[in-house]
Amino acid sequence: MNAILALEDGSVFHGQAFGAKATTVGEVCFNTSMTGYQEILTDPSYKGQIVTMTYPLIGNYGVNRVDVESWRPHVSGFVIRELSPMVSNWRSDQSLEAYLSDNGIPGIQGVDTRALTKKLRVRGALKGVLSTEEMSDAEAVFRAREWPGLVGVDYANEVTHPEPFVWDPNDEQSAAFDLNKGFSAQNPRDYRKPLPVADIPIVAFDFGMKYNILRCLRQRGFRTQVVPAATSAAEALNYKPAGIFLSNGPGDPSALHYAVRTVQELVQSGIPIFGICLGHQVLGQAFGGTTFKLKFGHRGANQPVKDFETGRVEITSQNHGFAVDADSLPSDVSVNRINLNDRTVEGLRHKKKPIFCVQYHPEASPGPHDSTFLFDEFRQMIVGRG
Repeated sequence: MNAILALEDGSVFHGQAFGAKATTVGEVCFNTSMTGYQEILTDPSYKGQIVTMTYPLIGNYGVNRVDVESWRPHVSGFVIRELSPMVSNWRSDQSLEAYLSDNGIPGIQGVDTRALTKKLRVRGALKGVLSTEEMSDAEAVFRAREWPGLVGVDYANEVTHPEPFVWDPNDEQSAAFDLNKGFSAQNPRDYRKPLPVADIPIVAFDFGMKYNILRCLRQRGFRTQVVPAATSAAEALNYKPAGIFLSNGPGDPSALHYAVRTVQELVQSGIPIFGICLGHQVLGQAFGGTTFKLKFGHRGANQPVKDFETGRVEITSQNHGFAVDADSLPSDVSVNRINLNDRTVEGLRHKKKPIFCVQYHPEASPGPHDSTFLFDEFRQMIVGRG
């Protein structure tokens, strides 16, 4: 079955369809990760986007029920060079094609993803249409141009969990995988590291949170109360948390006026706060700064970030299309990390209050583990306050 990908600049790519028979619109972007397509598909931050994978062969290890990052996939469409004709992994539950089909998401393979990525690098992220149904080139380009885009759109309220909940109250989903090298009747491939006592209560604002963030928090001894994106500061503080976490999420951070107001109140309360990705951008605005749209964003597992406090360079996993404007920040907020590729802001720390945030993903799912220590830093910040 044929498929078409059309961009607002008039470019048209033809290929073979896989996944669902459907037509979708979205911002066409690219991700440079070699693995982790299942985590990318289920990351709520990709709401409203058609994702292109730069690695040429995708789908070889299938999809499983465990490695999802949210309750369903959120990408609008999926663009790849080649779909693996076979699936081989002991944890696989189904093929990538079946997974996309079950969730109503169209995919296109046979695309020159190198040429597409080079176009996006030069022109910037573009609005597009991906269709696995009958559609002319002219109609597809027209529909791509008609889509309003991501700027000014609040997607956080669409992907947030609608009701508050406690994450993993029975400790069944958070233990880290490890290889059991000793003799045990237990299957060594299913061995999990023991979890510490959950002795620090926190509230996590769900703007489109990845589950691996919640796993990482639990592995550091946090008992996490997750609340919807529009929760007020008073409602959050009613849970008597020792700290506040602000999650990642999709869309334009400047559209989240309600979240910015809430975080401004939380900042004034003096409670320790840690933010990631969209949470970082919301904090930047709560401090008095502004955000702007990047040309083509940062999406991949190999982004170099310089930490000015230690001099270290972290190789990080990232997924965002907006950034905080460093020049808009007040003097009591320091930029303590930058991206070494384009010098954009990657981390902030308040000089007087127990608040810090990063633009990237220290839970790295997929990606390197250079930055997982930030979860420990959050715990130490809270414990240090008594």
